[in-house]
Amino acid sequence: MEIKEVIKYLKAYDGPEIKLMEVCGTHTASIFKNGIRSLISPKIQLISGPGCPVCVTPTAYIDKCIEYAMKPEHVLLTFGDMMKVPGTEGSLSDMKGKGAKTELMYSPFEALEKAKAHPDITYVIAAVGFETTAPAYALMMEQTKCEEIRNIRLVTALKTIIPALTWICENQTDIDGFICPGHVSVIIGSEPYEALAETYKKPFVVAGFEAEHILAVIYDLVRQIEKKQAQVKNLYPNAVHQGGNQKALDVMSRYFEAGPAMWRGLGTIDASGLYLKDESYDGGSRGLDADMELPAGCRCSDVIVGNINPDECPAFKNKCTPLSPFGPCMVSAEGACGIWYRNQ
Repeated sequence: MEIKEVIKYLKAYDGPEIKLMEVCGTHTASIFKNGIRSLISPKIQLISGPGCPVCVTPTAYIDKCIEYAMKPEHVLLTFGDMMKVPGTEGSLSDMKGKGAKTELMYSPFEALEKAKAHPDITYVIAAVGFETTAPAYALMMEQTKCEEIRNIRLVTALKTIIPALTWICENQTDIDGFICPGHVSVIIGSEPYEALAETYKKPFVVAGFEAEHILAVIYDLVRQIEKKQAQVKNLYPNAVHQGGNQKALDVMSRYFEAGPAMWRGLGTIDASGLYLKDESYDGGSRGLDADMELPAGCRCSDVIVGNINPDECPAFKNKCTPLSPFGPCMVSAEGACGIWYRNQ
């Protein structure tokens, strides 16, 4: 079907209200960038899910990173979107003014050269992400062990998406279908969604990131829901295969094992976190389950699970802005609140 016909169909849709969840911050950004909502019926509601790894990271993790950054002979390495996420006493950015030693990294492999050049310094990597980034950390650990580098530690907040989607299906029963994350699906493939579709009788469709990709997936989901179908489809076949990237999955399984993990907005989910098997390189990642109450009026947790859109939060654009964020949803480039803020 031509894209003009897809848009015509979606724009004219006048059936029962449909709620679709996109489980990827990049999809959320693309939906805004391409004006997708203006091309579909108001009866088709698009909501954001827990697709931003920084957003679902609990406060206790931020506090642990700050603890290392303040420790003598230690340097914390992190990606930029972690710097302004609030901890109990402030963010990593706030703590730099109090002596925190934090350096931005563009790749975890930078830690190897730093560690070899400064053997008296322990480099602690804030390893945050989903299956998309976990293979890179695993490969870094492989090289670290091969070169017998001992002054590197990982504090992991690596999470896997299927347990979170299971939680959503169990607790958010009003969602009719899912736009599956493209980047994560490149690694895990489309097959893991089949058990979810079978158990919860809802369609799961893997999407790319261009406007045409997303419109095609919305069309497929709407048609499945109209026909009372619950199939898994892969509409991103040039990058995603049924079985995923086996080499990436293999290296992940060599260095990481599953365990319970705290998701901001969802709570602790069994077997949803990835932890180093060799705990001698771990910086205390397990047991960081404590979260903190958000400021009065902040509904970050409701945004993460799709109960509300960001502009329904009373703090949005009022007290909560990218320069003065209440929670990580406003900070990260993939956070729903930040995306809505920049595009409204």
